[in-house]
Amino acid sequence: MNNHMPNTTHAQMWQRALRVLIILAYVAIAGMYAAYTPAWQAPDEPAHYNYIRYLAESGRLPVLQPGDYNQEYLETIKARRFPSDMPIAPIRYEFHQPPLYYLLATPIYWVTRGRLIPLRFFSILLGVGLLLVTYAMIRLIFPKRVNLALGGMAFVAFLPQHVAMSAAVNNDILGELILASCVALSLSHMLDHAAPNRRRLLALGILMGLGTLTKTTAYLVLPLALLAIVWRGLQRKENLGRPLVYTFTPAALLGLPWWIRNWSVYGPWDILGLGRHNVVVVGQPRTSEWLGRMGLGALLKQGGMTTFRSFWGQFGWMGVLMDSRIYAMLAILSGVVAIGCAWGVWRLWHPLRKDAGISRLQWSALGLLATWILLTIASYLWYNLTFVQHQGRYLFPALPAWGLCFAWGLDQALRSRPSRWIGGLLLGLALAYVALGVTRGHVGKWGTILSASAGVVLIANSLLPRRWHGPIVALAYVGMGGLDLLALFRFIIPQLS
Repeated sequence: MNNHMPNTTHAQMWQRALRVLIILAYVAIAGMYAAYTPAWQAPDEPAHYNYIRYLAESGRLPVLQPGDYNQEYLETIKARRFPSDMPIAPIRYEFHQPPLYYLLATPIYWVTRGRLIPLRFFSILLGVGLLLVTYAMIRLIFPKRVNLALGGMAFVAFLPQHVAMSAAVNNDILGELILASCVALSLSHMLDHAAPNRRRLLALGILMGLGTLTKTTAYLVLPLALLAIVWRGLQRKENLGRPLVYTFTPAALLGLPWWIRNWSVYGPWDILGLGRHNVVVVGQPRTSEWLGRMGLGALLKQGGMTTFRSFWGQFGWMGVLMDSRIYAMLAILSGVVAIGCAWGVWRLWHPLRKDAGISRLQWSALGLLATWILLTIASYLWYNLTFVQHQGRYLFPALPAWGLCFAWGLDQALRSRPSRWIGGLLLGLALAYVALGVTRGHVGKWGTILSASAGVVLIANSLLPRRWHGPIVALAYVGMGGLDLLALFRFIIPQLS
């Protein structure tokens, strides 16, 4: 035991050092985004800033009114890159949002006299909180797999589109932080073998209530928390009444004043202000219009491509694209990770691999995260039934769960046997491109080259000793950090300055 203690302490020191390194790297990169991204060149940033300014200068909550959204003015000011002779004051279409993020940002507005960059750094600070919660959440499920927690944390830290959004003025990042914290507490309740912890349930309820005061996407936690409480109660034959009361009573009490206010301001049943929002945003592209003009097939193709690109990185007001070869590499990476996830699940589930399995509680926790992802996708699709919003950032409310999927899939894909199989598959794909003559165009040529290159790399990886596995996995996250810098200095600044 005495010999084991120093090794354990040494491992813990390394884990702590890697967590700090990821956080510092995130703050440095996001700080550069905050400092160098031109003013207002992030989706909806002027409207969010105007909410803060209204609160700070009037001391009252704003009310969304007809005229707060002017499609023609918005398109003109974006096309002219927000010139000084066009003020951002008319851009007020976020005035229906819940107030918590803006209330927290108001003192910063007062102290800095409304400067934009300090408000952007406030969002970065919230992003640090999201990284810590992501790490803690994954450790709850896989306490012995620190590599997965660090990998999921790194994915959230270095995903280029998320870095850009977390370095801008908007309420997304606070909503993500509260939602992730609620899911982490729900998981803790599910996985705890002790009696129900009243303080934890009350904390969950308070955070849920704060979520209702932050962003509508935070409402996703309501069914997730309910599912966690009911699952544990049924599995352990516990009374469901007290946990439900401890959780949902404070949530309802915190949200009730906001709902009553909206009822009185926007009319009966419009307690979220979304009905008023849909009436005000006249001219915003509607899915029905695009469907009639393009047809279902073309709409789905464009929507899928735009969603994929903007999940990884499509910057500014969706107008700054990276090089097509980068998206091709990210598509290959996503495919490799997806196959790795499927391989890993098969290994855990297969009856002949009991040694690699996980407990029933862990499966239940993964089921909760899968439900989180499915609800997020469903809300994204529901929104797109009315408005054309093919933005991958609308999948970010479940980003910690996506981070675990990425870390798990990458770890599995880079193990010897799947790495060899996936590498062979990519080489076969490249040969098929050549045989079919797809390589004549620019996209086909680079698709073939990148597929073949990735195949060779994966096969070479399968031949390396096992001790190289960790460093090679880490290189993928270092590469994501490098992509952040490339996106900022090669694409964002040149195209928006």
